[in-house]
Amino acid sequence: MYCTEMGLADSGDTYRPSEYRIKWAGLPWEIDEAYKLRRAVFCIEQGIFVGDDRDDIDRHAQLLVAVSCCAGLPEQVVGTVRIHETAPGTWMGSRLAVHPAFRRQSRIGSMLIALAVSSAHAEGCRTFVAHVQSQNVPLFRRLHWDALGEETLFGRPHQLMQAELAHYPPCGTPFEGFVLCPEVRQ
Repeated sequence: MYCTEMGLADSGDTYRPSEYRIKWAGLPWEIDEAYKLRRAVFCIEQGIFVGDDRDDIDRHAQLLVAVSCCAGLPEQVVGTVRIHETAPGTWMGSRLAVHPAFRRQSRIGSMLIALAVSSAHAEGCRTFVAHVQSQNVPLFRRLHWDALGEETLFGRPHQLMQAELAHYPPCGTPFEGFVLCPEVRQ
């Protein structure tokens, strides 16, 4: 947006976001970009779904986004996840996606997971689970998640995992969320 309009985003590796905002999606453009990112990751890159990955859960789930910022202004959605309550006190996270260009930068996926669990915790969550693709299990283990069992979903191996809530203090301001500064690389 701002950096793109000013021509700064076209400068290749020289453009780096000044910060990332990890938050609940509330603005129409954030929601639209989150769905576009999910389509790019789950339909095009991974080929799990054809055309669109949306389902009935999206009607009542809360989307979270990681927004890159340029000079403090929102630029683009570079990560997303959704959360929803499946039963009183039991929440589930799903559709975690990070733009390929940002996967190795600044712990974006980890911070999306942290806000997902912490914001659900503030809403009364007593159990938070997710079906995690096998290649992402080591990340979730480092983030204090326990493996509950293997499953095959959409033709791919997954692990049902549960967050250790003691490591995720409640966050009662999810629309403000977290600010994440980029890591300085030397």
